Amino acid sequence: MKVRPLIDRVLIKVQESESKTAGGIIIPQTAQEKTQTGVVAAIGTDTDVIKVKEGDKVMYDKYAGTQIKIDGVEHLIVKMSDILAIID
Repeated sequence: MKVRPLIDRVLIKVQESESKTAGGIIIPQTAQEKTQTGVVAAIGTDTDVIKVKEGDKVMYDKYAGTQIKIDGVEHLIVKMSDILAIID
């Protein structure tokens, strides 16, 4: 399935959270916090507003967007204004 966001929306592939601490303790899936970083998978059509490009690693607002699964992989559709930073 292919999803193309509209206007000022951005499709982000959500990064998986770490399942193990630095000390080697395994964290169960139910106790893990939702990550706030991901990789831009697609962008909308309003290139004047959108300041990211496909492949950029970004940080987004914790409660932003709409969650969807594409081919079993977690994605998020957010407005450009909900993206907080580009991570280098």
